[in-house]
Amino acid sequence: MKCVFCEIVNSIVPAYVVYEDDQSFAFLDARPVFPGHVLLVPKLHVETLADLPGKLLEPLFSAAQRLEQAVESAMKAQGSFVAMNNRVSQSVPHLHVHIVPRTKGDGLRGFFWPRSKYESVAQAEEIASRIREAVGQ
Repeated sequence: MKCVFCEIVNSIVPAYVVYEDDQSFAFLDARPVFPGHVLLVPKLHVETLADLPGKLLEPLFSAAQRLEQAVESAMKAQGSFVAMNNRVSQSVPHLHVHIVPRTKGDGLRGFFWPRSKYESVAQAEEIASRIREAVGQ
């Protein structure tokens, strides 16, 4: 089965990459809740958190912690929303962690929010660059 996230990890499908280590890969969500919305995936194809081998838990969540701080810093956010879906509402069947910058009054309520697109390629490139810089990549 073809997996778009595996294709992104393997540079088959382009993405705005913001972080990579031996086990993890992160890129801007193509349909962000807010600019700076990052998806973090394990390089190993697994569908859910339960499928992730135990030895990859710490590296994945260390990367999530590092990216959460980088996204807040790069986007000058007041906080963040970090979440993952397992099967239900999982648009791509590859484990992924959403890291979304938040500010008070941003309009995000509960787990339902509108999606948007980046205004331009230049805006997406600039935001990806800011997050890469904040995460040290």
